[in-house]
Amino acid sequence: MRGAILYAPGDVRFEERDDPRIIKPTDAIIRMSATCVCGSDLWPYRGFNPTAEPSPMGHEYCGIVEEVGREVTSVKPGQFVIGSFFASDNTCPICRAGYQSSCQHAEFVGGAQAPVLRVPLADGTLVATPGVPSKDMIPSLLSTSDVFGTGWFAAEAANVKPGMTVAVVGDGAVGLLGVLSAKQMGAERIIAMSRHEARQKLAREFGATDIVTERGDEGVARIKDLTNGIGADAVLECVGTQESMKQAIGSTRKGGYVSYVGVPHGVQLEGQELFFAHVHLHGGPAPVRRFLPKLIDLVLNGKVSPGKVFDLTLPLEQVAEGYRAMDERRAIKTLLCP
Repeated sequence: MRGAILYAPGDVRFEERDDPRIIKPTDAIIRMSATCVCGSDLWPYRGFNPTAEPSPMGHEYCGIVEEVGREVTSVKPGQFVIGSFFASDNTCPICRAGYQSSCQHAEFVGGAQAPVLRVPLADGTLVATPGVPSKDMIPSLLSTSDVFGTGWFAAEAANVKPGMTVAVVGDGAVGLLGVLSAKQMGAERIIAMSRHEARQKLAREFGATDIVTERGDEGVARIKDLTNGIGADAVLECVGTQESMKQAIGSTRKGGYVSYVGVPHGVQLEGQELFFAHVHLHGGPAPVRRFLPKLIDLVLNGKVSPGKVFDLTLPLEQVAEGYRAMDERRAIKTLLCP
């Protein structure tokens, strides 16, 4: 089969790769219904993460089970399934505490920008839908595999509760779905920090009540101005840079909550500043598997349409253009159809 491979910064190719096969009795093979390009894929694409050798790309997936290992019991061929970017057994003490992305036996699920995918630890990783969904549901269901699950974790880790004022730093797909998640959790006021008109429009559609275009210290000052000098109850940091993290902490009221789900690059926190900021800080790789059943249910019942973050759809063989469009901010998120 052919799939996406990153050779060097800016160099994604769609070329021959080995067909996935059952390696362990706990594996499953799925035929992809859709995949996509993630914002975190742009870090190696832009050269921030060194690429030592050609690397298969992609970690968001949904599709039909084709084959399972002899020990797999929870899913079977013919079912439509969705899974997380980290495979987990969903039974170890860490998983039972709700942090499946740090499972004691976790394996990263890569190489999803291809027609077929091997998923390890299938019983603990994959969640089947009640039936095969209609084509129009696929984008929103795909989003639960990572970007919606990560936005949801951002809101939960920031302790979003009904009536709160929430600020979201970052207007990529995760930030936008952080807005949607905060709205679902009952936030009364949601401040989206964005400079891009199309993203501002979608943020408002997802539940944002205010838009802040300023960044850095000016952005912090604007949040304080909107909250009578106090700051937001909860701030979702959805970028992963030094500026975005400082902006998030500075925008939070004393005793408030900051979540961080953007993969950190160059982020350093000064101990004394953090000490006197007096905020709760929590984040990390989203334990998407914990949220999958709830998010799938929200999508299937028509409560949310997170698939709206996909504003560019391409055939899988045009994956390189999907990367370029996101890198150049011509697209929020690229959906790829095998």
